[in-house]
Amino acid sequence: MNISFWQAALGSLGGSVGFALLAHAPLRSLLPGGCIAVLSFLIYWFLASLGISESLSVFAGSLAGALAGHLVSRRMKMISTIFLVSAIVPVVPGLGLYRTMSLLAQGLTAEGADQGIRAMITIAMISLGLGAGSFIDQRSHLHRNRKDPEPPGSRPA
Repeated sequence: MNISFWQAALGSLGGSVGFALLAHAPLRSLLPGGCIAVLSFLIYWFLASLGISESLSVFAGSLAGALAGHLVSRRMKMISTIFLVSAIVPVVPGLGLYRTMSLLAQGLTAEGADQGIRAMITIAMISLGLGAGSFIDQRSHLHRNRKDPEPPGSRPA
């Protein structure tokens, strides 16, 4: 990747906030959602720049975005979907999907299939990262109600 830290941060912030505006997200969610997107993309960007595989980098960025999104959604008392969508906007493989369609339209089937498979792997890693983050969030004891220190069914019968 031939972009600077600031280009990556500002681009992911702008893209995320712009998408949130198009999706009619609440105005008070725009800046926190944009910051989560910056975190998510910069983790992906940093790991990819170290030579770590693209799929693992996307997974790590999506996982961090999911964890941050759940945390912020609880603090702001908003649904987590707003922040999870913001977190993944910068890592969605839009260019890869465009190149896939372009190559297939030109009759370059092998190259198009290769590009498409890479885009689908990226999409799968985003899904796995979001799912793992949601799973970790649900299983963590950090946001459990203080009045109920033990989960139901944890006492021996």
